Amino acid sequence: MADAKKDSFINLYKKILAPSKAACQKDFTFSGYSYGEVFELAAGLKKTLARRGGEKTICLCTANKAVNAACVLASLAGSCQLILPYSFSAHALAEMCDAVGFNFAITDHPEEMPAGVEIITPLPAPMENINSELIRDPDKPFLRLFTGGSTGKPKVWSKSPRNLFAEAFYLKEKFTLSDKDLFVTTVPPYHIYGLLFSILVPFVAHARVLPDIYTFPQEIISTINKHKASVLVSVPIHYRALKVDNLSTPSLKVAFSSSGVLNRSDGLHFLKKTGLGITEIYGSTETGGIAARCISEYTDSWKVFDIVNWKLIGSRLSVKSDFTSPEIERDADGFCLTGDEAREDKDNRFVLLGRADGIVKVAGKRVDLLDVQNKIKTLPTVSDAVVVAMPTEKGRESVIAAVVACDLTETHIKKLLMDMLEPYAVPRRVKIVSSIARTATGKIDRRRIEQLL
Repeated sequence: MADAKKDSFINLYKKILAPSKAACQKDFTFSGYSYGEVFELAAGLKKTLARRGGEKTICLCTANKAVNAACVLASLAGSCQLILPYSFSAHALAEMCDAVGFNFAITDHPEEMPAGVEIITPLPAPMENINSELIRDPDKPFLRLFTGGSTGKPKVWSKSPRNLFAEAFYLKEKFTLSDKDLFVTTVPPYHIYGLLFSILVPFVAHARVLPDIYTFPQEIISTINKHKASVLVSVPIHYRALKVDNLSTPSLKVAFSSSGVLNRSDGLHFLKKTGLGITEIYGSTETGGIAARCISEYTDSWKVFDIVNWKLIGSRLSVKSDFTSPEIERDADGFCLTGDEAREDKDNRFVLLGRADGIVKVAGKRVDLLDVQNKIKTLPTVSDAVVVAMPTEKGRESVIAAVVACDLTETHIKKLLMDMLEPYAVPRRVKIVSSIARTATGKIDRRRIEQLL
């Protein structure tokens, strides 16, 4: 049974590496690269790496969607392992290089690269260099993603071809996406959500995607309307920005949101102005997609994807699917724990209750409070510190705050932390004290901390 399932998937993704002549002539990026040209870039990359001998590891530091797609194809054809960074900053790349090592990079910012990393510029070559018979094992890792240096030591999660392409094909079918669709995105392709929804899902649907990343509200609206885009891939902070009076997008058939819980009033404004309910996707880097809900359903509960099994272990949500990373810990039945607590709702749905660990969401990015706290404790004159998350109206989103016993000023602490953390992980509020309030048993007095903040 397992072998039949594997053979079936291999046949499916052999088709990805052997497109028809008609498919090759279609645009992948709007008025940019055709599907055929993406394959030629992949063939050129494979040829370049073959001259260097052995399988190489490439860090993808480019927002170019066609180039990212070409690198995925080259990796499927067995030429390289891929790394997607959580940030392009110099200290983040150095941290990731130390964690996993990479010899090559494709980058828009060569000045940020760690010493000794060779920068490659993909050049096209005949498509024959991509042999659809010589493909990577669908269940062996080919790509690694990071959940961020601000989540403690960078956490690395691997993805196999089955993890990503099973999800991409499922999303294509679930939301009836096709070669008639045009995607507009406000998220970069090096995040798991961006990789799936701005590259892999359009690719397996033979759809087109606009090449740029749009972030300003009027820019997003005008781009959708100018090109009659049918699919919007965005995040809660950008839907907040779209809370404007002139919001009108008649060509859209689906609007996706992920990387944080959508504010209900932002979603209802979008629904009122466009007639379209935003579809939220819930999941994580390590679990892949788990569930979805639409703002027009007027519910807090999530509907699990049909091919994802789920259960509660105590109050912890646990899932089982083809989308989960190979190294994630599983129980005897193949289920893995998520970082979220939940309760069961009617119709096989669940309601999220919050995080079960010290990880919080800030601007859609995961931050480990303990890591931020430990970094503060390394600063000069700091004798003690506690870092907490203060909830906002954005559901799982938080604002980070810190109480620090030291001789520094708030400004000085923030300036020092900017060299140690990503900007979104630097505490928004810092309270300087002579000592941290603790209980008689030596534990931090959380109530006193909350009062201070």
